[in-house]
Amino acid sequence: YLYEQNQPTLQACGLGCRDTLRLEAGMPLYGHELSETIDPLSAGLKFAVSLTKESFLGKDQMTSISEAGLEKQRVGLELEGRRIAREGATVETPDGHTIGEVTSGTFSPTLDKSIAMAYVPLESGAIGTKLLINIRGKTHPAIVTSLPFYQRSTVTG
Repeated sequence: YLYEQNQPTLQACGLGCRDTLRLEAGMPLYGHELSETIDPLSAGLKFAVSLTKESFLGKDQMTSISEAGLEKQRVGLELEGRRIAREGATVETPDGHTIGEVTSGTFSPTLDKSIAMAYVPLESGAIGTKLLINIRGKTHPAIVTSLPFYQRSTVTG
């Protein structure tokens, strides 16, 4: 309704814009960072799983995963340069061992850098860890960073 009223503060945006904003906010998307094979704990959604709740679908599996410890985790990656790591690009250690895969990536106009999310083993997911992203057969330096990549500050008053 507001858009139809020609409000000067509103602009149309497409899926590319929405996806860039989603990525900057570090939000997972079903089919990329979330699926039937990715558990909520590995996806960084522990806040949405209450293991103290009496019963829920998947509680046994979530309890087992929690007790055994995570094998992988979703991380944020900042790439050097302007190359974009797209879904499926491999994540490698500095010595060339493949350890994970990019689930989403784009260039962030807000941050003026390329960003991506990927799943990597816990031992490679510490903030500040240097990794490589293989984009079209060439490796590009990346560093593990905290999610969200960008968080808008709020002004009150």
